[in-house]
Amino acid sequence: MKFEEFVAGQYKDQYQYKSFTPVPINIQWSWEDPRINVLLEQATRKLGELNAFSFIVPDVDLFIQMHILKEANTSSRIEGTRTEMDEAVLEESAVLPERRDDWREVQNYVDAMNQAIEDLQQLPLSLRLLRKTHETLMTGARGTHKSPGEFRRSQNWIGGSALIDAAYIPPHCDDMTPLLSDLELFWHNEDIQVPHLIRCALSHYQFETIHPFLDGNGRIGRLLIPLYFVTHGLLTKPSLYLSDFFEKNRVSYYDALTRVRESNDIGHWVRFFLQAIVETADKGKVTFQNILKLKNEVDALIVQLGKRAENSRHLVNRLFQKPSISVQEVCELLNIQYVAANSLVAKFVELGLLEEVTGQQRNRIFRFRQYLDIFDR
Repeated sequence: MKFEEFVAGQYKDQYQYKSFTPVPINIQWSWEDPRINVLLEQATRKLGELNAFSFIVPDVDLFIQMHILKEANTSSRIEGTRTEMDEAVLEESAVLPERRDDWREVQNYVDAMNQAIEDLQQLPLSLRLLRKTHETLMTGARGTHKSPGEFRRSQNWIGGSALIDAAYIPPHCDDMTPLLSDLELFWHNEDIQVPHLIRCALSHYQFETIHPFLDGNGRIGRLLIPLYFVTHGLLTKPSLYLSDFFEKNRVSYYDALTRVRESNDIGHWVRFFLQAIVETADKGKVTFQNILKLKNEVDALIVQLGKRAENSRHLVNRLFQKPSISVQEVCELLNIQYVAANSLVAKFVELGLLEEVTGQQRNRIFRFRQYLDIFDR
């Protein structure tokens, strides 16, 4: 199927509304647009350059957790949460009660992503894996009543207050099973010659068009992108997330998806998706470069701490995973008494590695501000 000849699907009459049923995508694809070739080459190169940092950066897994937290926060923000990175790194007890629902949604996303990456070691990228990931994402959060881990058995819609004024109505649940099976086959079909970046672009569009869950489709659809890259070896670690690009270009993102359904312009969507990879991978490289620079600066400071250097390295590694900590958590992390932990934290404050942010005499919380700033740009 040529992009230029693509027909996205058809509207089907339901009771008092029309739902949109997309065509299957598990076919051979081609295109005549030279812009796609250029962007595909750029995106492939940029993704490879970003992936190289997975081998260059020592203990890279320490830093991947912050990449995931950043993605969780941004992807959730697209859906309306208002948690900032400063809040996302806190424990729940330190978050204002009125902000905890948003905080929980972000943490569920982190848990879902970590679980999915771990599951990929035993399971292929599959509908089963996505359902399991969706269950983790939604359980205990505001969508817990929206059938976590199950594909919908009723009609949903996007925009508007009801079906009658919806901006988009996905396929009826009776039409979903063959479309989802086709999508799953497309992820692993070795009989068609379609570059993986193109497959991933088409997969994200198709998933969002099917909208198979009652809630959480946007987050699962965006989470699908790094899972696809890791599954097919484009990334060694889940280090690239497009939610930041989608959030900053939100109108263009939704317009590009809508344009496929309304105007059959799949080429426009693919170009938008590839441009997102180019810009996001470039930004990701800068993030890793800043991490390496900061790590070298911190290592130089730690060397000067003499007998406390070993405990300091353990503390720094913990802060690179999660840049927020209390003195009590330092006690537990290093298995030392409160006085020693408090003294070490005070030294980190003196060195500019931590700052106290609660203004309290007891239960104080400290942040690794220099590191957090790298992800809050």
